[in-house]
Amino acid sequence: MLAGLRVLEIGHFVAAPFCARLLADLGADVIKIEPRTGDPARQWGAMVDGRSLWWSMHGRNKRSVTIDLKSEKGRDLVLQLVAQCDAIVENFRPGQLQRMGLGPDRLREIRPDLIVAHVSGYGQDGPGAGRAAFGVIGEAIGGLRYLTNHAPGVVDLPPVRVGVSIGDSIAGLYAAFGVVAALWQRDRAHGDGKARTIDVALTESILSMMEGMLPEYGALGKIKQPTGGAISTAAPSNAYPSADGEWVLIAANSEPLFASLMRLIGRPELIGAPGYASNPERVANAAQLDHVITQWSRTHDADRLVALLDAADIPNSKAFTAADCATDPQYRARGMVREVPDRHFGTVLQAGMVPHVPESPGTIRWTGPDLGEHNHAVLGELLGLPSSAIHALELEGII
Repeated sequence: MLAGLRVLEIGHFVAAPFCARLLADLGADVIKIEPRTGDPARQWGAMVDGRSLWWSMHGRNKRSVTIDLKSEKGRDLVLQLVAQCDAIVENFRPGQLQRMGLGPDRLREIRPDLIVAHVSGYGQDGPGAGRAAFGVIGEAIGGLRYLTNHAPGVVDLPPVRVGVSIGDSIAGLYAAFGVVAALWQRDRAHGDGKARTIDVALTESILSMMEGMLPEYGALGKIKQPTGGAISTAAPSNAYPSADGEWVLIAANSEPLFASLMRLIGRPELIGAPGYASNPERVANAAQLDHVITQWSRTHDADRLVALLDAADIPNSKAFTAADCATDPQYRARGMVREVPDRHFGTVLQAGMVPHVPESPGTIRWTGPDLGEHNHAVLGELLGLPSSAIHALELEGII
């Protein structure tokens, strides 16, 4: 769907590269500018023969060009590439590109309608703009890390991490959405042809996901508390243990579903009973209700629990591991889990594209490229540099 769009990525680690990968998955030509030492994310995760399996997916569908941005010739190459691009995505600390001579004003001297997407810890302005941050800090300041824990008093351990770089990824999602929205305003039939700036903060990206946390605090002074596996506004909805040591999530928090679940577990007398007659009553009585359901869930293996709950049409699932995701027939049927050819690994199991667009599906055109793999193709194709000039830049250490 984004074929014909060209995006320059000057990003590292997760947030901006994730944004650019989403755009690339939908067909954009993404040119990733890397230092000659490479994006540090190339060394993340499990390695095979010194190569990151994670990078195979994280860097897919992009063209890698190595440029020394500290050199004048390197910055000149970037400016020449900007002239050929619709948008640029970056996640340096605010002001860093400006200090390099690559600030938005300079870039727009070359490409006046350029869309510039900044992803940073705290945003491009405000008293905290210059502070260092990674995704985990965004999660903390956005309110998420406080909530990813068991209820107060249950454990005396630090609030747990979600398990993935969720702060970076959500910021990347917002940046991608912002880029596409800006391009729509610029390029639609009656577009204005104007440049736009997208300013995404890790902290703000997380805070925007916090549902009723701020309204409840503002009106009632209520500080939202962690609830472990439960939901503070609905019951029953939690993870319940099985006889074989797995966890099965059950969400039966509507009146018909609660009735179906109570009949299934042999407790029909609780349907409409005091303390269970409405969702607010069940929320207030959630601990006892979870105990009742746990007594039943412990009598069946996880697969049997799933079968029983499916037969009653009650939303449920085992807590999937990587192995469960990899073999799930629904994921496989929709191409969300797929075997992708990779010249270094043979094939790599990767996640497919989101969103699904049946009329114009995205494709994995290639997996994460080698460092500087596309130097000659990009500089020759877009800038018209002959091979001798590109070779000279290599000898100088510019690319």
